[in-house]
Amino acid sequence: MIGGGPAGVSAALQGAELGAQVTLVERKRVGGTSVNEGPAPVRTLARAARLVRDARSWETFGLRGSAPEVDVKAAVANAVRVADYSHDVKRMSEYIASCGVELVQGVGQCWFVDPHTIETPDGQRYSGDAIIIAVGGHAGRLPIPGADLALTYEDIRSLDELPVSTVVIGGSDTGCQLASILVDFGSQVTVLEYAERIKPRSDHDVSDALAAAFTAKGMRIVTGTQATEIERSGEVFLVHHLVDGVRQTVAADLVFFAVGWPGNADTLRPEAIGLQTARGYVTVDDRLVSSVPHILAAGDATGLSMLVPSARQQGLVAAENAVLGTRRRNTHEIVPTGSFTDPEYGSVGLTEQEARARYDCEVAIVRYDDLLRPVVDARSGGFCKLIVESNRRYILGAHVLGEYSAEIIQMVATCMATNMRIEQLADLQFAFPTFTEAVGMAAQKCVRQLGIARLAQQWSELRPQAPDPDTAAVRSDTWP
Repeated sequence: MIGGGPAGVSAALQGAELGAQVTLVERKRVGGTSVNEGPAPVRTLARAARLVRDARSWETFGLRGSAPEVDVKAAVANAVRVADYSHDVKRMSEYIASCGVELVQGVGQCWFVDPHTIETPDGQRYSGDAIIIAVGGHAGRLPIPGADLALTYEDIRSLDELPVSTVVIGGSDTGCQLASILVDFGSQVTVLEYAERIKPRSDHDVSDALAAAFTAKGMRIVTGTQATEIERSGEVFLVHHLVDGVRQTVAADLVFFAVGWPGNADTLRPEAIGLQTARGYVTVDDRLVSSVPHILAAGDATGLSMLVPSARQQGLVAAENAVLGTRRRNTHEIVPTGSFTDPEYGSVGLTEQEARARYDCEVAIVRYDDLLRPVVDARSGGFCKLIVESNRRYILGAHVLGEYSAEIIQMVATCMATNMRIEQLADLQFAFPTFTEAVGMAAQKCVRQLGIARLAQQWSELRPQAPDPDTAAVRSDTWP
């Protein structure tokens, strides 16, 4: 096993469980980016940003007091502490070893010396009948002059003071998360996105509402632009970019890249054994088998999905196929995703655009300000959107933007995994008052629009129901 992130650890533990003799080789320490550099520490900073936001609403609830000052160095130190939790408190390494896995970590970058053997910088060699590559990826940089002047989110630990102004190049998941945290801390943030909208692979309603919310905070968003150069000018950086072919420049104290996640497989010297890779990703089939039959890959190293749940699942599939024979396909398709932004967003399944291209479908949207709990919490900006196949009435996708959306989407994913029909979801009882009620209300609205049941409007819904089904789904055209 090469790589000790979510995919590699899951594969190692599963392999040991199936009776294999397993050696896990990790160049740094187990946990991977998700624990050491990515979601864990970044989510901790997002929590600090949330506390700052909450303080701004004190007066709404009759509270008095001065707003907190942001100590970025202390906030980053706390994020590092959280990242260390799995190692210092949960004793991750000891647990892996106790499961019968030989754990070798902190050895540096290894490489293939033959199809069955890897070597570490200290000259140690490890061989196996089967090898699983789970070496993950790394933050990408644009191939432009001055690219080395920019940071990535992997460098966030180096922050010791809040930049007055920041440019984030890239407006997808990572870029939006960084931008959201920094703007809530008080930095003046500009986001440069190559596509015509931020979050270009997300549902249009999510992208539009997120952009509106960011703009309302004072964030500047420039879409349809291409960064061409970064240069230092005194104490600031100048980011040159093209908009409709016209060169523009924005100055900032710090510049972050959030432009993709290339794989790390090329560091293994794959050409030495005829292992096929592309952009650092191992080329695999639907059973996660590479061009070398006894070598499999899992997690970010495959380029299939850059999500921790997917990495864990692929690790299990790869281990099973490595030990028992290549019989299991990697078909785990229902994977919920969530964000660390403000507002949060959560998604699962198809976007509305994808669904309409493939199916006859019905869409229902419930706004957060139709519910009591978001109003109580003064977090009423947001919506829940359900996309349903009209004929079989299965849920094709769901998109939630606003408070607790990353948690809410988990429940919809569970319903999808069990092939629950929309009328069954509409019949569920939800605790009152909660944010999750939005799911039930959206399901009931969809049922009414489909005409498959006569349901009264929920008594707890604050907005009077439009009698015309065609106007019942309130679009998220404005924020909040």
